[in-house]
Amino acid sequence: MLTLEALINAIPHAVETVDVPELGSKVQGKVRDIYHLGGQRVLITTDRVSAFDRVLGLIPFKGQVLNQLSAWWFRQTADIVGNHMLEVPDPNVMVVQEAQALPVEVIVRGYITGVTATSLWYLYAQGERRPYGLPLPEGLRKNDPLPQPVITPTTKATGGAHDERLTRAEVIERGLVAPDVWARVEEVALALFARGQEVARQAGLILVDTKYEFGLLNGELVLIDELHTPDSSRYWVAETYTPGSDQDPEHFDKEYLRAWFAARGYRGDGTPPTMPPEVVAQVAQRYIAAYERLTGHTFVPGEQPAGDRIVRALRAWVGTTV
Repeated sequence: MLTLEALINAIPHAVETVDVPELGSKVQGKVRDIYHLGGQRVLITTDRVSAFDRVLGLIPFKGQVLNQLSAWWFRQTADIVGNHMLEVPDPNVMVVQEAQALPVEVIVRGYITGVTATSLWYLYAQGERRPYGLPLPEGLRKNDPLPQPVITPTTKATGGAHDERLTRAEVIERGLVAPDVWARVEEVALALFARGQEVARQAGLILVDTKYEFGLLNGELVLIDELHTPDSSRYWVAETYTPGSDQDPEHFDKEYLRAWFAARGYRGDGTPPTMPPEVVAQVAQRYIAAYERLTGHTFVPGEQPAGDRIVRALRAWVGTTV
């Protein structure tokens, strides 16, 4: 595990964006730089971090952690559903197949928690007993486990707008996803979540909730984006979780950062407060700790992404024409 001092020293070298002119025009995602490569895409990690649907700063080594952890998870779950990953030719790079993304994201929740306006706990605390069309029992307290994992669909947030709340019925009635495809999405999402919970349990973590993105590739459902990372999932340290306690468990995910902003009154509107170096380093340490616990591997930072080295890595990958 990298020390806080080492992570603070790495902050000035965090990667905001990566230019690879040889690959043509860049499509900049929220936290990745994306290039097209024929019928494939090159996803290049950056250290940008987003919360409340906005990029709020840079976390050193975050990109490498997410890239390598997501690739690891893709391999662990390939028996459940296929994915779009082709190759990881560099610690900072993933080459994926182009897939038709479904317009609905899937959030699977095992606990009632959260600080955003679309979280189950926020809605429940406001008096809703059927958020997302889900019947929830009376008497739930924040951070309680749900009787069973539930699925809350949402459209993808764009342009800083928050995700749209949907129910299963609305997904079908609005024609967003065909009924047979949605049935498969729900089946796969719950199976992935169960696998994630078990791996997390063995690592001394609790997988609280997670977001899945799916697409269609040659008519088959596949996973796209990333999987079970500290950006897409909420992890608690198991030994810090006490059912019924008012004390929030320790987070090994982006929620630590989101909670830091929320505690200072920021929830996405206006100018966010600046993160002090020690907060940035603490977030980085949690990302790395999640990677190390889940995979059992020690995180060793690779070289920071650079256009010329990425091109060499792609050329070395069999089948590219870069």
